Amino acid sequence: MNIGDTASDFELPDQNGRRRRLSELLAGGPVALFFYPAAFTPGCTKEACHFRDLAAEFAAAGVQRIGISRDDVAKQKSWTDEHTLDYPLLADVDGAVASAYGVRRGSLLVKVGMPTKRVTFAIGSDGVIADVIASEINMNVHADRVLEALAR
Repeated sequence: MNIGDTASDFELPDQNGRRRRLSELLAGGPVALFFYPAAFTPGCTKEACHFRDLAAEFAAAGVQRIGISRDDVAKQKSWTDEHTLDYPLLADVDGAVASAYGVRRGSLLVKVGMPTKRVTFAIGSDGVIADVIASEINMNVHADRVLEALAR
């Protein structure tokens, strides 16, 4: 998926088991869709908490935050509760959505607990990708740049 592409629709369960469809979320406004390797890891926790800490800025811009990883529903729920995350975390257990978005890693990195690349898609309410943020080391750049891209 690249800037200017239409985001692929999907449906996955969130941390509470509720099915979420991207097209339905987009009906409520732009979406910051961030893929992260694994819950409870230091980098992913820093990134997720930064998205949480910018809740007021996202609300002011009318942008919804959605996290997605290969973790199962129970692990997503536990991580959400531990860090008081206030947005949906989706369970892409089989990696099908990560594959569709081009962020699934090869089998070697899956085995060492890094099944998904850290990439964020800024998706306008029209479903078109406005920006793609890919950084494995700067955890704050994802939330910051997606706000810039969708607040235009």
